[in-house]
Amino acid sequence: MSTEVSPTANGQSVQTQGAKPAPPEKISRESVTVIATLLVATFVVILNETIMNVALQRLMVELQVDAPTVQWLSTGFMLTMAVVIPTTGFILQSLSTRAVFMLAMGLFAGGTAMAAVAPGFELLLLARIVQAGGTAIMLPLLMTTILTLVPLAKRGAVMGNVSIAISVAPAMGPTVSGLILQHFTWRFMFVFVLPVALAALAIGAKYLTNIGEVEKTRLDFPSVLLTVPAFGGLVYGLSQIGGGHGGQSGPGAGAMAALVIGVVSLAVFVLRQVRLQKAEAPLLDLRAFNFRMFTVSVLLMVVAMMALFGGVILLPLYLQEIRGLGSLETGLVLLPGGLAMGLLGPVIGRLFDKVGPLPLTVTGSILMVAALWQFSMLDDGTSVAWIVTLHVGLSFGLALLFTPAFTTGLNPLPPHLYSHGSAIMSTTQQVAGAAGTALLVSIFAVVSTTSGLVAGMSAAFLTATVIALAAVVLSAMMRKTEGTGPGHAAH
Repeated sequence: MSTEVSPTANGQSVQTQGAKPAPPEKISRESVTVIATLLVATFVVILNETIMNVALQRLMVELQVDAPTVQWLSTGFMLTMAVVIPTTGFILQSLSTRAVFMLAMGLFAGGTAMAAVAPGFELLLLARIVQAGGTAIMLPLLMTTILTLVPLAKRGAVMGNVSIAISVAPAMGPTVSGLILQHFTWRFMFVFVLPVALAALAIGAKYLTNIGEVEKTRLDFPSVLLTVPAFGGLVYGLSQIGGGHGGQSGPGAGAMAALVIGVVSLAVFVLRQVRLQKAEAPLLDLRAFNFRMFTVSVLLMVVAMMALFGGVILLPLYLQEIRGLGSLETGLVLLPGGLAMGLLGPVIGRLFDKVGPLPLTVTGSILMVAALWQFSMLDDGTSVAWIVTLHVGLSFGLALLFTPAFTTGLNPLPPHLYSHGSAIMSTTQQVAGAAGTALLVSIFAVVSTTSGLVAGMSAAFLTATVIALAAVVLSAMMRKTEGTGPGHAAH
């Protein structure tokens, strides 16, 4: 498609013919308003993703469910996102920016209201799934909008702000929920989020202008259906590995069957997308992987997200189960790391624009490996100050990875692949986060039953360290990418 629609000051759309022009060197006031609105909304919806982690123990008691069941409030949320995000490339091309935003925040606000009044576990899980549907759409919408509006020279700085939403929000979730749980019931985790969600919805409805153009594209239902067993099978299988139920040891038949179904379904999904690309109608356009730096960046994000979500889940478990800290103290221990990541995001973004990805990602990956290795040596007498220091180190390492990975990966894509590249990156993030959480918690549970909680925690963090070693290799492969300019027309 060689036609472009760009917003004017009054929000009307103007069509211009020919190749897609490069964005202007300065970001307009209207563009700043659009990006700021989407950024705040994205922060709120992603913060909500990990807000449950500190509350799981209390929910087990109050809702009378066991640990594997209550874990689905987190895993189910990420799993829903992994299933919905592949459709966002289609959604972003088929609906206007305003319509996509209203759909996303409407689902999120509706799910939040449901969760606040849920009488039992089943309805709470359903509410979390509705919330996840809205969350899944927000992140690709934000990234696609930035790629469309922000000139290449400023993308690192703007993506640095995006990293606040993507990495700080999950890190701060436990702190926020810890503060709430200290003084209120678990329902207030949703009661406090609801007004913010409704305010973001109202602001977006008033100020958001339409970016890009709406295209008539066909939704491939078999591809949508395949995302469920593909990503669902993988995450469920990983969560059940190690058994640990009823005295079993090792993977159960159900876990192995789910993994096999997941892998086979994913292979069929990929083959179908490749075939649909010839007719220009894929659900997820995998031609983004033809760009080498996109592929390297996606793999780096997968490893980083496994480390981030593993840490976000495992550290509260360690602090509460082994050290006996309450939910508020747990949240406060994790707060400095979250704040460090937030404050560093924009700084690293500006640094990226000057020096490129290589020095940042290599330093970040080495820091991540070192911090996770030290976490594997924690015992029941480790000082809390050392734990805080390690968590800040891990957060610093991840901050050095996120912004360069996002920007380097998405920069070389032509405009017609913006929404698909964003969707692929977001999908792999969520699958990696869900798989990392499921795998590390399973290892913790299995080793804990035979060797005690400290040994279980050590084994889980040691596994995370080994996975993180892959990030060092991938970081060394990162190179600065040139963005698409006026010579690239969108299909």
